[in-house]
Amino acid sequence: MSFKSVLAQREKIEPVEVSSLQPKKNPFYTRPPLFYIYKRNLSLSVLNLKVNYWKTKGSFGINLNQAAFSDNWSSGGVNSIALGALVNYKGEYNKDGMNFTSEILMQYGKLKNQGQLERKTNDRIFFDNKAAMSLSKNWSVFGSISFESQFDLGYSFGKDAQGKETRKVISNFLAPGYLTESFGFEYKPKKYFSLRLGTGTARQTFMIDTALYRNNPKNFGVPVGATFRNELAFQAVANFDKDIAENLNLKSRYLLFAAYEKLNNIDQRLDVTITAKVNRLINVTVNGTALYDDDFSGKIQSSQSMSLGILFRIPR
Repeated sequence: MSFKSVLAQREKIEPVEVSSLQPKKNPFYTRPPLFYIYKRNLSLSVLNLKVNYWKTKGSFGINLNQAAFSDNWSSGGVNSIALGALVNYKGEYNKDGMNFTSEILMQYGKLKNQGQLERKTNDRIFFDNKAAMSLSKNWSVFGSISFESQFDLGYSFGKDAQGKETRKVISNFLAPGYLTESFGFEYKPKKYFSLRLGTGTARQTFMIDTALYRNNPKNFGVPVGATFRNELAFQAVANFDKDIAENLNLKSRYLLFAAYEKLNNIDQRLDVTITAKVNRLINVTVNGTALYDDDFSGKIQSSQSMSLGILFRIPR
């Protein structure tokens, strides 16, 4: 068959309608799938969930230092033993702009050098409670109450005419003891920093030992023979607590107390604690305190200590 005959046959092909090429309708009826959306209100009781508005943390530490030398030790030395303990617990509640914070700090330590009377290396009781209501993102109105004292007798040391060591009692539990109530405003721009401005503050100083004035003429500002003194003042408290590096925490507290009756003598106290975590239990702690209180001394008082010991944390 020639090429021309093929073309002639193609021209004779009649066109076919497209509709005739479409498949016939399916004779079997199919129902489209149905979807149902159910709405259900789920409450906390249905989910059985509990919201804990409390955040707590605590620590308990013990440290022991000891040194011993033979009688012929060429470099010289004094046999000594020191023991210290620390308890610190803090709880914080936050809900709907309301905040409540409670913290207790207890420290006690003693040192005994051979040939000397025992001495305290630490002795403090501090209990602070604060309730606050939010006014804005960083400001709150607060009310607080705090207590501070010590566990044991405090001494000043000297020597008699024969060169023998002597000591005098200059403080005791609730001698002095401080109870402070404060009302004002709190500024907290960060979780680790806060500043309280107590525009209305009252402090009561207790002296249950009325004989201490014999060794401490200022008697912590309490009139001789009295057991109580009340002061009205302005108070500022700044708190800082942050991990400044891996396994390194810095905690500090600055207190300013300006009694309205003597604004020329403002009490100030700065406490700084640096804790370095060696491992899960072992920590190195450095404490430093600077204090000015004209009711005891006209000069700045200071103390410093460093310890290596066991520290348990809650939560761990």
